Amino acid sequence: MLPDRDILKKLQKILEESKYTVVLGGYGMTVESGYPALRDGDVSYDIEQRYGYSTDELMHSSCFSTRKELFYEFYRNEILSALQIPPGKGYQIVAELQKRGLVQSIITKRFFGLSERAGCENVINLYGNVYENYCTHCGRKYSMEYVRDAKKVPLCESCHMPIRPNIVLIGEAIDNAVMTRAAAEVEKADVLLILGTKLTSNLCRQLTGYYKGKKLILITLYPHYSDQLADFVINERVDKTLEALMECMNESKENE
Repeated sequence: MLPDRDILKKLQKILEESKYTVVLGGYGMTVESGYPALRDGDVSYDIEQRYGYSTDELMHSSCFSTRKELFYEFYRNEILSALQIPPGKGYQIVAELQKRGLVQSIITKRFFGLSERAGCENVINLYGNVYENYCTHCGRKYSMEYVRDAKKVPLCESCHMPIRPNIVLIGEAIDNAVMTRAAAEVEKADVLLILGTKLTSNLCRQLTGYYKGKKLILITLYPHYSDQLADFVINERVDKTLEALMECMNESKENE
């Protein structure tokens, strides 16, 4: 059930009064856009049946190191094929809020580039981006299309060494400089808008400790005991909630 108008007006007021709002975009937004939940339920089971390994094993750094052909078979079939799905309404409305000056930056662990594709700017991708790829030997950069269209393991045209996606694989650490930049963004935020994840998720646990403000807003579908740590909570789909918020804002503008 969507929040009533009074709650939406309160959320609108918080965003309009904020001087610097940072969004933490979670897993739920990706699923709402129609991207497969590769590590959950039936999807995870089907992957293990097809490849003989779990999603976590296939996306592990050791798989890339020792079974590159298997890694790329999975990566092209399950990750890159999903890119045909456009960013969902939630991402589009965050981009619109940013254009209106109500959101200043977006931080996410999702590596599909959905925020940028929706039109967002000042996006920090903690886990990198599938649209960026590089040669592991000479560092030459390659497009997503080059990797997608390779028959087997994509090789560098200069030195014929394997290319890898510029994403953080399981078993690898987030780049220190990227994490430092994300922490600095959260630290200067008046409002922290957390979308599509719970406060105990890795994304939140790594960053909310830097938040110094008093308006931590959580919009996520499933209630969780950690919701009590937020200052303002809406347990509903992110896309539906933001769509209702945008309608409320537009009505306010028409009545001015």
